Amino acid sequence: MSSITLITGGQRSGKSSYAQAEALRRSSNPVYLATARVWDEEFRRRIERHRADRGPQWTNLEEEKELSRHDLTGRTVVVDCVTLWCTNFFTDLQGDVEAALKAVCEEFDRMTAQKADFLFVSNEIGLGGVSENPVQRRFTDLQGWVNQYIARRADRVILMVSGIPMTVK
Repeated sequence: MSSITLITGGQRSGKSSYAQAEALRRSSNPVYLATARVWDEEFRRRIERHRADRGPQWTNLEEEKELSRHDLTGRTVVVDCVTLWCTNFFTDLQGDVEAALKAVCEEFDRMTAQKADFLFVSNEIGLGGVSENPVQRRFTDLQGWVNQYIARRADRVILMVSGIPMTVK
């Protein structure tokens, strides 16, 4: 059985913790698919700390862009996170929002064509004010459009607010 759950919310709203608890409720050996690109040494240490915190029951995969190249058939998969995933496309495509949107959506479709239980973690970065920085505004547009794309295809959408899951869909 395939399913898609989008878990979204602001920074430090409890999205990842909720997704991980939900994955462990659904599976004794879930997959954690990390999309982060290692930008510097501090970020590398953060990734290592998070990996150690998850524990041995997790299958940890790291993939910056081509999520679909991993066979996840029959698995419960936490994709954390869509925002960093979008950042990788946006950066590599020199801030071209249309090209990045097309690439992310096509890769999402390839990934979710697999028969698996997907939990996508994303940020609602557009809930705040409008940035003065034109690059940030373009990225916020991209992120919002990708979230909408995933939400339309999702079976469930959860909005996290201060650690509390609110069912949207």
